[in-house]
Amino acid sequence: MGTRVRWTIAVLAAMLLLSACTAGQSGSGPGSGSAPGGSGAAAQSGAAGGTRTDGKQPAVETVLEQLKTPWSITLHDGTFYMTERGGTVVKKPPGSSAAMERQAVRLVKPVLQQGEGGLLGFVLAPDFARSHHAYAYHTYAEDGETFNRIVLLRETSGGWEEEKPLLERIPGSRYHNGGRLAIGPDGYLYATTGDASEESLSQNKDSLAGKILRLTLDGRIPPDQSSSYVYSYGHRNPQGLTWTPDGTLYSSEHGPSGSPGGHDELNRIERGNNYGWPLVIGDETKPDLVPPLLHSGERAFAPSGIAADPSGQVWVTALVGETLFRYDPKVNKLHVELQQLGRLRDVLVAGDYVYVITSNTDGRGHPKAGDDRLVRFKLPQ
Repeated sequence: MGTRVRWTIAVLAAMLLLSACTAGQSGSGPGSGSAPGGSGAAAQSGAAGGTRTDGKQPAVETVLEQLKTPWSITLHDGTFYMTERGGTVVKKPPGSSAAMERQAVRLVKPVLQQGEGGLLGFVLAPDFARSHHAYAYHTYAEDGETFNRIVLLRETSGGWEEEKPLLERIPGSRYHNGGRLAIGPDGYLYATTGDASEESLSQNKDSLAGKILRLTLDGRIPPDQSSSYVYSYGHRNPQGLTWTPDGTLYSSEHGPSGSPGGHDELNRIERGNNYGWPLVIGDETKPDLVPPLLHSGERAFAPSGIAADPSGQVWVTALVGETLFRYDPKVNKLHVELQQLGRLRDVLVAGDYVYVITSNTDGRGHPKAGDDRLVRFKLPQ
């Protein structure tokens, strides 16, 4: 059985378990695909496959309800912090009786929430317990144009205050803003940026669009990175970053809209590599362009946040696909793990649990009473 056929089985297994109402929803940009399915996996990288076709679900517990288009989730000493795209941070202390707090975020340049933009990535500083610092990525308007910026925040009794900007004028748009932040094992800050709906920017190494960026925690270019923040390029709209315990960096990425559509990707990221957009998609190859580990063929599932667990498995949320996948790097296979919650935006593995936030109130979903939610289930052993 070829790689295309086996990847088709994986995404079709997810598709069969979705409700009919998911078909035709967008993932990234107008008209970007439909429910997950289709063919495709990088021919060089082995097979993909799917499980859980019987519809069984893990026992899911709701941790928090009534979130407003949440985008990113992080955790410190039992307290959750979740960005909401409109420009607030939800804080939930430990304990079932502890009330959530919707914190204001005071910025020098206000959050612009339009399309896929807004308050997006968020990560706590390594010394958060002492400094109360965090890093945020948000969309804003300036001089009649749309941009994104990375800022250093500080938590106060009144919410969050901007302390200083680290990187500004990252090209933005109504669509394709990227937005994920993560601090790597090397202690540097990583950020995903979209192509801002201008495909050519992804191949332009002088532009910050369509890239994975790497910077010091005070906003400088790392000394081992020449004169550029660019860590990798040729990306369309990457929205997930994680490292497995062996130090391997993975990223999830939305593929093209329209026809051909789909071709969402999971990539292994290495410094200096060109991941091909818009020169190639799917199984297409050209010299010096790195193919994806897996792609979704002509059907979209719109992957967003990803997280590695201690065993090296990578958990992948999907918006259009309305599925939580588990990727096994040892065999290059994708497994269906969780559905029936609607659009899924971000995932966190902490302790014995996998935590997931939904994104049904983002204008593309079908919200139910209580949406959006933070849920959890036991990490499989």
